[in-house]
This record gives sequence, C-alpha cells and structure tokens, in this order.
Amino acid sequence: MPLHNKIISGLILGLLLGIASVFIGIGNYITDWVMPFGTIFVKMLKLVAVPLIFVSLVSGISNLRDTSKLSRIGGKTFGIYVLTTISAIVLALILANTLEPGEYFPEEKTAELKEKYASDANMKITSAKNVEDSGPLQMMIDVVPDNFFYSASNNKNMLQIIFFSVLFGIALVLSSKKKSDPIKKAFDGLNEIIIKIVEIIMEYAPIGVFALLAGLIVDLAGDDPNNIITTLKPLLYYAITVLIGLSFMVLVFYPLIIYLVTGVNFKSFFKAIFPAQMLAFSTSSSAATLPVTMKRVEKNLNVSDEVTSFVCPLGATINMDGTSIHQAISAVFIAQAFGQDLTLADQMVIVLTATLSSIGAAAVPGAGLIMLVIVLGAIGIDPQGLALIIAIDRPLDMCRTIVNVTGDATVASVVASTEGEKIKYVNNE
Repeated sequence: MPLHNKIISGLILGLLLGIASVFIGIGNYITDWVMPFGTIFVKMLKLVAVPLIFVSLVSGISNLRDTSKLSRIGGKTFGIYVLTTISAIVLALILANTLEPGEYFPEEKTAELKEKYASDANMKITSAKNVEDSGPLQMMIDVVPDNFFYSASNNKNMLQIIFFSVLFGIALVLSSKKKSDPIKKAFDGLNEIIIKIVEIIMEYAPIGVFALLAGLIVDLAGDDPNNIITTLKPLLYYAITVLIGLSFMVLVFYPLIIYLVTGVNFKSFFKAIFPAQMLAFSTSSSAATLPVTMKRVEKNLNVSDEVTSFVCPLGATINMDGTSIHQAISAVFIAQAFGQDLTLADQMVIVLTATLSSIGAAAVPGAGLIMLVIVLGAIGIDPQGLALIIAIDRPLDMCRTIVNVTGDATVASVVASTEGEKIKYVNNE
C-alpha cells in the first residue's frame, strides 16, 4: 500500500477512535496509552529536522561551486515568498469583508469566551509584548547566532541554523578544492544517511498520525461529546471563512502557479506532496514536517538537492501563507464581533503587520496566535479578543499548516524551474 494511503487510513482510524472514546467515556485511556505514540512520532521528526537542514544546506551549496547562483536563488525565493504571503492576506481580507463572519457571533458568547479563555489569552499577550518591545531590527539580530550548538539545540532557532549553514557552505565553496573535497564528500554521505533516517521514521507515520488524531479529539471534547458542539457552533461562520481561504490557496492558487510555471498538472502535484500535507495536518508544525517536505519535493517533483535544501528550510521559517490568512480573517472577525469598523487604512496595516509577523512566526503549533496579538494591537483592537478564537485554533492550525507546507513545495518547484530544471512527477512509492 502506498504511503499516502497508509497515512489516510491512520487519520480516519484515529478520528473514529477519538470520537468513540469520547462517547464511551475512555478519554483518559487514549490520553495515557495512545497519545504518547503520536508524541514520539513528532519528536522523531523534530529530532532529524536540525541535522537535515544543516547537512542538506551545506551539501547543496557546496555542489553549486558558484556563489552567484546561491544569491540568485536566494533572491528569487524570498521575493516569491513575500508575494504569495501578500496575495494570501489580500484574499483573506476580501473574504472577511464579504462574508462578515463576526456579524453572526452572538454578543452573549463574547463575554463568556473572554472569561473562559482569559488566562490563555493573557499568556499569548505577554509573549507578543516581548516581541513588540524589541527593536525594529531585532529580527536581523536574532538571525545571527552567537553559539551554533545552542541554536542547534532548539528547533525554534531555524533561521540561525540556516544562517550558519549558508555561511559554512559558502566557505566550503571558496576553499581550495584539495582541502574541501573530503569535507564535501562527508556531507554528501551524511545527507544520504539522514534521508534514510527520514525514510525509516516515515514507516512509523501511520501509527503516529493515528495516535495524534485520536488524542486531538479527546483533548477537544474531554469526556463530553457535547463540548465539541457547544464550543464550535458559535465559531462556525468564522471557521468556514478561514477554511475557504485556506482551501483556495491549496486547491487553486498553488496548483495554478505550479501548472503555469512548471507544466506539472494538479493531480501529479498533489500525489507528490500528499504525505507531507497529511503530516502537516496531524502535527501542526512546518518544522516537524520539513524532513518529509524536502524528501517529497526532491524525490517526487524532481527538484534538485541544491534548490530543495535551501528553499524548503527557509520556507518552513518565513513562508506562512496559511498563518497570514488566519491572522487577517481573525483580526477582521474580532473587530466585527466587538462592533468596531475597520477603515481602509486599518486593513492596509493588517496587510503590512500580518506579512511581517507571519515571516517571524515560529514553525511550531500555536505560534500564529502570538503574532495575531501584534496585528490586533496595530489596528487598535483589544488583544483580549484572542479569547474568542482560542477554542477552535488547534483544528484550524492543522489546516493552515497544510497551506504553509504546500506553499514551500510550490516555491521550491517554481524556483527550480526558473533555474532551468525540469519539474515532473516521479513515482517513488
């Protein structure tokens, strides 16, 4: 059975087990005896993420033998990522202003949710305050590590790892061939080994996805299935609006770009990256999914190692189209729920702040909420409004991570195509 079919089976079975356990009243059993297998799976993916980025980037750059090509690829990558992010935000604002999900939100629920999730909202506000208090160039400062080994010990420091990896790779290219060749061969060998580790981990993927989905359902409902309905019903229109935006990006925007630039049809594109999308859904983390994203882009879309190893790790860090859609719609939704009208200038501010904050958002679950506080503050909306959407954030986070990962694969394919590479679907199942 192909890997993507195994993962789908795991998703369905995990969903069914979670629902059944809630109705039977054995949620604690799922939490104690099933969910840990999902946690182990995510930890294994995160385990290999840092070595994969470091080794693959160094290996890819050393194969270039031309620093001008690296600069060209870097410029294209960053430019396309920014353009797709702005496009996503504009789409989100059009949807939010057209569908007006906040107008359907009952006033009595506003106070109830603010009280219920006050502590969670305050934690996010505090985290966002720390970001806001930093200087305008703090992001540039944070990119440069003062200790590589410390940076490598934390998956949140992906940009620092990328910075050192690029620096190391360039130095390797500029060094004498006699002395650099053994190191280059060593990194090429290490790259092959780490890819093999990823393949081993992926054999465990169906079990991991199964456990994660079962645990998520139990976490949302507890021991009372009515909790899901009572919590999510007032947020239905908001959730639908977000899902429409995310679906448009995944089903229309990215496939259209892929087809126009590379000639790869929709079906082939989705077959190539589907396992990465499913892992993104179950883990809610672009960083955790990165090893699989890179493997599928390189092996199944025929993108070269030198492009994959640069574009995908960078994308997992700065390309958050799904996050930016969520932030824009959420900001307008909260404003509508509070009865506050947003001017055109306010919405332009949303475009700017959502773009910048999505770039700075960590590739981990829930980071988008912290960045949303900054967006709300920029347009004068009470950050406590965050409490209105916390209850439904986890399922939406799973969906927007699919968008982020799909965007990474799209940009990698586009950049590779502009470099003269022949992008095509390769069946390596």
